[in-house]
Amino acid sequence: MRSVDLNCDLGEGAGHDAELMPLISSANIACGGHAGDEATMRGTIKLAREHQVAIGAHPGFADRENFGRVELPVSALEVRGLVLGQVQHLLAIALQCNARVRHVKPHGALYNMAARDPDLAQAVADAVYEADPRLLLVGLAGSCLLDAGAACGLSSISEVFADRSYQADGSLTPRSQPGALIEDEKAVAAQVLQMMREGKVTATDGSAVPITADTICLHGDGDRAVAFATRLRAELKQAGLEIRSFAL
Repeated sequence: MRSVDLNCDLGEGAGHDAELMPLISSANIACGGHAGDEATMRGTIKLAREHQVAIGAHPGFADRENFGRVELPVSALEVRGLVLGQVQHLLAIALQCNARVRHVKPHGALYNMAARDPDLAQAVADAVYEADPRLLLVGLAGSCLLDAGAACGLSSISEVFADRSYQADGSLTPRSQPGALIEDEKAVAAQVLQMMREGKVTATDGSAVPITADTICLHGDGDRAVAFATRLRAELKQAGLEIRSFAL
């Protein structure tokens, strides 16, 4: 049976982490930047261990007012520092909890900026490598973040999105534009199945964009996240796909 990873951003205060955790295979845990604190990190790690879900760090801009989703004028040096600090924080807490952090996935605006800016991508990759070279780096499929990870010796994981639409260049539609979020369960499942079966996704202009799907992201802060995750699990199973972490 073929397998695919289903990941979710958790520890962000959405209130339904306990319902989502049994439905996914990898958890990206907020590290105190855009959301989270030591208590939420500990709690989310504990929950992940209970359900045998792979643990990952989810560093983002320390901009809680905008949930880390607004692009900021930052240097590569600043990005390296914030990623390294947040990843090391989660690593230290995980060690105290007798758990292992397996991967790193940047959050929000940092994720999108590192997907297209080679200097920022290199800064993220260097920080992850310094924190622990065994960590896997998760980035947008086809982005320069994956290239930067590979260049510095990290194993890179191509990520696709269940609940976001795509542009013709393979980037995500900015949240400021209409149609950026996919809010229908059937449409979410259809996009994921197309990516898994055909290796492509239909962009907002109707073009077919080639895509590699190692892991599927479902945002954990949406009101319908649990319903989406439940539907996705059922659809993937029916399609003959096992949900299994890339890191375990």
